[in-house]
Amino acid sequence: MLRSLYSGISGLHAHQQMMDVTGNNIANVNTVGYKSTSVQFQDTLSQMVGAAGAPQNGQAGSNPAQVGLGVRVAGITSNFAQGSAETTGKSGDMMIQGDGFFITRSGNEMLYTRAGSFGFDANGVLASANGEPVQGWTATNGIVNSAVQPGDIRMPLGATIPPKATTTVTLKGNLSSDKIPDVNNPDNGGDTYATTIPVKVFDAQGGTHTVTAKMERQAGYDNTSDPTTSSWKVTLFDENGDPVSGDATINFSGGKPSDGAGGVEKTLSIGSAPNAYTVDISDVTSYSGLSDARVFDTDGQTSGALTSLSYSVSDTGQIIGVYSNGLKEVLGQVAMATFKNVNGLEKAGDSTYRDTVNSGYAQVGQPGSAGMGAVMSGALEMSNVDLAQEFTNLVIAQRGFQANSKIITTSDEILQELVSMKR
Repeated sequence: MLRSLYSGISGLHAHQQMMDVTGNNIANVNTVGYKSTSVQFQDTLSQMVGAAGAPQNGQAGSNPAQVGLGVRVAGITSNFAQGSAETTGKSGDMMIQGDGFFITRSGNEMLYTRAGSFGFDANGVLASANGEPVQGWTATNGIVNSAVQPGDIRMPLGATIPPKATTTVTLKGNLSSDKIPDVNNPDNGGDTYATTIPVKVFDAQGGTHTVTAKMERQAGYDNTSDPTTSSWKVTLFDENGDPVSGDATINFSGGKPSDGAGGVEKTLSIGSAPNAYTVDISDVTSYSGLSDARVFDTDGQTSGALTSLSYSVSDTGQIIGVYSNGLKEVLGQVAMATFKNVNGLEKAGDSTYRDTVNSGYAQVGQPGSAGMGAVMSGALEMSNVDLAQEFTNLVIAQRGFQANSKIITTSDEILQELVSMKR
């Protein structure tokens, strides 16, 4: 039989595989996280017709003469280039910007995917669209320990945050050093001046109260007497107007709180238990102008419960839950994996991959760490299939198939002529 006949058959088979790959790419043009694949051909063994000869006795050498025996598929490789972002606005949808894969669990096997369409099930387990639990770390009291092996991420529905009493109050703004008439004491000629600041605080049971901080400039400390120094007495009053035991004094030097030893006073301790507060005054000033001192921040909180699946995801993959009291706490963090040879991964269906002996072991870490991509919440990675290129490949595969079928028909005609010689 003619060698060309078998060469044509191998060509048909190779271009049929190219058509299969191209058709699969086009079919997955809208598949989330899909990576397009391409076919590489290579020739097969060649039959030696004439061996190479060395130059000798004044004669030139001869080159080898070989007849090829067809074509075969050398490999089918995936293109792991970044796909475009498709914004969904859903918190559970996550897109990897950069290298890496999400990790899901199918039974006892770990699979890897770029399709980040996740959501919590009825048991509070973060899972993929086909129900495979997403791997990561569940936080304990808002702390994620990524040094341990990843596991299923669980939303602790019904978990509560205990109340916490206010202990620290942070003040910012300016306490005027000008001679300002005091409406409560108009006869002092502006020598003293007072301003009040309401402060919302929490008690140990989570109840809210309003404490009033009275800031009173001491006599003889306006800028007409000494523009470089001033002194203010701070007194706290409860909701009944009764002063909280103990008060404190802020001494300013050059407009900054002074500790009297050339340094900056940072905090004041006012009151006694259970109404003891540490007041941060490091950013309070005393310059000419309006008094606009105000409360910048306080600690403390009411109790809260995690009663719904309201959460957000940070660019490092941290899942942040929202409690009923409005406070937020880290509930967990998704894990990410990279490989030395991503083209060595084996497709396992459902837009997932499994590791192989040629992909190397999965290197697991936190999103955003070295070698790991960042997470974009509320978006999915679209397929990276290039339709223009795939349609071109369709034409190439079709023409290649037609050309190889012509080899077979032509070889058949030659064989027919050979058979006809016997007649």
